Amino acid sequence: MNLVNGLPAHVLLVHVVVVLIPMTALALAAGALWPRVARRLGILLPGVAFVGLLSVPLTTHAGEWLERHVDDDPLVRRHTELGDGLLPWALGLFVLAAVVWWAARRSPAEAGRSGVLRWSAVPVRIVVATLSLAVAVGAVVDVYRIGDSGAKAAWHDSFNKNGS
Repeated sequence: MNLVNGLPAHVLLVHVVVVLIPMTALALAAGALWPRVARRLGILLPGVAFVGLLSVPLTTHAGEWLERHVDDDPLVRRHTELGDGLLPWALGLFVLAAVVWWAARRSPAEAGRSGVLRWSAVPVRIVVATLSLAVAVGAVVDVYRIGDSGAKAAWHDSFNKNGS
């Protein structure tokens, strides 16, 4: 899929990535820190993460097609290089979203009569929460860097900076 209604598909698909990856990162961080949030999100947490994951290679593929159809430019090459690095972050978001969702589903059953999780579950929650926060921040920073480089590549000589 390279063109949509005559427009380069990358220009349209990038909006899916720019929305879903940070939204997934925020939901993952909240769910990892507060299991009640993860339970409320339910299957939506890994579901949105999965759609975000799928959108990354589609957008990257469409971007590579677009790169071949524009003038050779170091800013475009830099944007393409940065874009190739998002897939591991998106995969990390999906895997951790699935883990957080699965753990939140199991939490009430593993809780004792007091409603408190067994001590052995606490270190696992700490590790998962730490990893989730790290991957969420990394993914959002990467999306920002890619988007910034793409905007610079698209707009660097396309407008009058003086307003006249």
